[in-house]
Amino acid sequence: MKIYILHLTLAAFLLSSPLIAQNNSSDDSKKKESESDKKDPWKTETFKGLNFRCLGTAKTSGRVIDFAVNPNNSNEYYVAAASGGVWKTSNHGITYTPVFENEGSYSIGCVNIDPNNSNVVWVGTGENNNQRSVAYGDGLYKSEDGGKSWKNMGLKNSEHIGMIVIDPNNSDIVYVAAYGPLWSAGGDRGIYKTIDGGKTWKNILSVSENTGFNEVHMDPRNSNVLYATSHQRRRQVYTYISGGPESNIYKSFDGGATWDTLKKGLPEVDKGRIGLAISPANPDYIYAIIEASDKKGGVYRSTNRGASWDKMSDNVTAGNYYQEIFCDPKDVDKVFYVDLWVMVSKDGGKTFSKIGEKYKHVDNHALWIDDKDTKHLLVGCDGGVYETYDFGTNWEFKANLPITQFYKVAVDNSYPFYWIYGGTQDNNSLGVPSRTISANGITNADWIFTLGGDGYETQIDPENPDIIYPQYQYGGLSRFDKKSGETVDIRPVEGENEPALRWNWDSPLLISTHKHMRLYCGANKLFRTDDMGNSWTAISGDLSRQIDRNKLPVMGRVWSMDAVAKNASTDIYGQLVSIAESYFDENHLVVGTDDGLIQVTKDGGKSWSKVDNIAGVPERTYVNQIIPSHHDKNVFYATFNHHRYGNFKPYVYKSTDGGMTWAAIQGNLPERGSVYTIAEDHVNKDLLFAGTEFGVFFTIDGGMKWTQLKGGLPTIAVRDIAIQTRENDLVLATFGRGYYILDDYTPLRTLKKEDLAKEAFISPVKDSWMFIESTTAAGGPQKGFQGESYYSAPNPKVGAVFTYYLKDNLKTMKEKRQEMEKEKIKKNEPVYYPSADSIRLEDQYPEPYLLFTITDDAGAIVRKIKTAAKKGLSRLVWDMRYASPGPVNFHTPDPTNPYDQDETGHLAMAGTYKVSLSKFENGKTSELVPAQSFIIKSLNAASLPAPDKKALDSFCKKVSELRRATGAADAYLGELKNKIKFIKSAMVDVQLPQATIAEQVYNIENRLTAADIKMNGDASLARREFETLPSINGRIGTIESTLWTTTSAPTQTAVNSYDIASKQFDSLLPELKSIDEEIKNVESTLEKNRAPFTPGRLPEWKK
Repeated sequence: MKIYILHLTLAAFLLSSPLIAQNNSSDDSKKKESESDKKDPWKTETFKGLNFRCLGTAKTSGRVIDFAVNPNNSNEYYVAAASGGVWKTSNHGITYTPVFENEGSYSIGCVNIDPNNSNVVWVGTGENNNQRSVAYGDGLYKSEDGGKSWKNMGLKNSEHIGMIVIDPNNSDIVYVAAYGPLWSAGGDRGIYKTIDGGKTWKNILSVSENTGFNEVHMDPRNSNVLYATSHQRRRQVYTYISGGPESNIYKSFDGGATWDTLKKGLPEVDKGRIGLAISPANPDYIYAIIEASDKKGGVYRSTNRGASWDKMSDNVTAGNYYQEIFCDPKDVDKVFYVDLWVMVSKDGGKTFSKIGEKYKHVDNHALWIDDKDTKHLLVGCDGGVYETYDFGTNWEFKANLPITQFYKVAVDNSYPFYWIYGGTQDNNSLGVPSRTISANGITNADWIFTLGGDGYETQIDPENPDIIYPQYQYGGLSRFDKKSGETVDIRPVEGENEPALRWNWDSPLLISTHKHMRLYCGANKLFRTDDMGNSWTAISGDLSRQIDRNKLPVMGRVWSMDAVAKNASTDIYGQLVSIAESYFDENHLVVGTDDGLIQVTKDGGKSWSKVDNIAGVPERTYVNQIIPSHHDKNVFYATFNHHRYGNFKPYVYKSTDGGMTWAAIQGNLPERGSVYTIAEDHVNKDLLFAGTEFGVFFTIDGGMKWTQLKGGLPTIAVRDIAIQTRENDLVLATFGRGYYILDDYTPLRTLKKEDLAKEAFISPVKDSWMFIESTTAAGGPQKGFQGESYYSAPNPKVGAVFTYYLKDNLKTMKEKRQEMEKEKIKKNEPVYYPSADSIRLEDQYPEPYLLFTITDDAGAIVRKIKTAAKKGLSRLVWDMRYASPGPVNFHTPDPTNPYDQDETGHLAMAGTYKVSLSKFENGKTSELVPAQSFIIKSLNAASLPAPDKKALDSFCKKVSELRRATGAADAYLGELKNKIKFIKSAMVDVQLPQATIAEQVYNIENRLTAADIKMNGDASLARREFETLPSINGRIGTIESTLWTTTSAPTQTAVNSYDIASKQFDSLLPELKSIDEEIKNVESTLEKNRAPFTPGRLPEWKK
């Protein structure tokens, strides 16, 4: 049936409405800075040296929503993570590289490669599903260099992009299915078309403010023939409606200028989400999987390009989470749909069966079928990427894609390295050490599972870190014994004749700071246990508003119980979502609900006071988190999150009267970026951290001004924050990129705004653990022999960490000149060459640098470390070693060879040290920061540590000094050998009888060979597989390589070997000096007889 009214509307739009122009993402997010802003050092860039490190995990990965496989090279493909950006592989998944790190969104709906140019990649942001944890995007992005850089191409108010199709005949023509906002009406919805590569867009098909388009397809034979599916849907915190009369299938024959609604044979009832696929084997065949009311949904097929449809089966999936269908590229009757399982039909959709998913994660969303081998599949699911070559009989898991969606994070007090725990979206609850002693980093094997299902809060017994309380959805709660691996279910259960409880999908859980056996958990009532969950007591009545959610309007009206997927995958409205217990008073509790209430008790739950209508907070806003202050019994903090109503503004509040009244402290937090979590420093009451939809922020003034921390952190949602108070570490739970840690954030605690006016400073240095890293996890350094796909999150470098600040870059003369010239160019002034003297001086000007000097408690210099003089806060790690005793060299280790490493010095002793900071500029060194003390502690991880540390240090210094001397002698020996090489050539040209000098040179060469054998061994015999004695350098090298990598005492063998090497070197050094003198005599003879130049000899000259 033709929709003529729509045609007229479209025609009028095309004639009268201006085109929608794309704009760069930076246009909206990066406002023009004023001169004062530019000069103000208090900005994100200043703090970029405080780097977060990612822990992963890749053990479980996360939700994958789409693939884009290079049609000319299937080893190269892109992975669209629902909440983790875009990843690229060029080696068939051996490695994945994140290529969408710093754009305006992290949530991805689709990705596509230009069929005419594989370097052109399109990304639609905003997950193309409709479930409760979905994140929103900011439109379309395009890369023209294979993902190295991106440009926002518009449709920023779409929030969710369902699909992108590129015309194979003209890459400038692109069609986009803009799904539109999930949580609210309006936005960019419809089918959009560009004919200029994304510079401008036209909405060529739209329905209403409540209906968007999830898919658009192109007939492979005719790029003007298009199919599109509309979906009327809305999710709110309390409900979900997945369909209505506006969900349909459309077809265009003219590139979208006009559209038909396809109806014949399709359900006439309200429809929900529709998945569509055109058979590559025969494009006349089109399959649709349709969600509909009255059980009319199912798999439908058209054999006449959509003119009519037949229902093939009742198979259907959940439109909020799956509902996509795929055709086999060779067999017109073979069709797949993704659901909990990957389902396949071989009879045109009449019957379906599982393809087989043994040892594979469920909940599937993306499928790629190799057109050269249709048994070869790539599947994207909630567990990441899986690949099969035998049609699902066996699967390979890509265990190197760290896109896990963590909801919550908690830390324990394990010593010396604490553990981190939390729950994930559909990937269980897990735990991992914050660091290990392994040089191989934190690997997938270091992670443990504590509970299955979707994971949320985890709490750890503060007195026994082996007792862990993990959660799963709807209040599921267990007590996990880390020692035994045993689990006991401890969730409160209704008694006989008691009303049913209402649990949130992400129910709150809290362990008391007053009694370690006491926990609180929340349904619509608050429960307490004082015996580790063996029994529970309700200490409140229903604390919610008790609203009947089925009477609330959605999309302008109240829907009946027969509406498509009504209330599916939602929480029964009205329950607790946050619990806070005062650090000062065990009876003082403050809780928050999903319907916008705060409830306060000061008598342990006997009576409650309701707090409502907080100024500035929208009605019924989700109370995402409440926390107590460490410093004041009357202070609490709360974050309110209204994104489930389409409001993405930040709401951060503080109470100074125990939770009864609240004042906003969100200050200058970005207008677009819901706040999930807040944390307060346990020492400085004004230092706060906030986790938002797009990153983490901190304030040192209690919320007046917030600054984003971005070092090492991609654009990502921070759903929860934990502070490990012993270590002063900031731990983030991100929704799509795993856990991140900012090790030792104390520089922010002690920082004052006036400090940034100083030329430089060093923050107080944290006590540092000294130990030797092991390589037992991978059999060698880094990834050992495990291959490039072996996932490992690097541990922090072992050493003392110096956090320092430099107000301004130290610049070379060239840099200063270029800056002045830029200013002249801006003013249209001529730029003349400097004077000749200035040019010479610029070429001779030394590179400025910073110099750290470490001294021991006696004032002796232990180490000097040179680093670049770049402004802002930065960090430098001293490895707690002396400088290398080996000769100076300018060798750069080969990054492809993990065994090619620079020589190091021996470990310093544990104890007190000092560090100072100087600058080298214009050839002069001057002190910037005077010496300050810090402490190195021995971890004593070895089973046989040296009993006498001073004796060990003394022996290491002796070995080091011998290595310095023998290294220098060996290098000089090499120079003498090189001299002889040139002398042998020069003596042929000298005006002197050959016999006069040749015999002398021959004797010197023999002496050098004998010295080399003593120094480095008998190579002539060794390469012919004869036994040889250890050389001087061989003995020292063995001692050094052992002692430098252990904290144990030297063996007697090592001591004896040192004595032998020292004795042998005592006799060898005079011989080298004698050879040196004889060579000088030969050089003098050569010079007197006008020999050509040889190294080490200046000519004599008389006019």
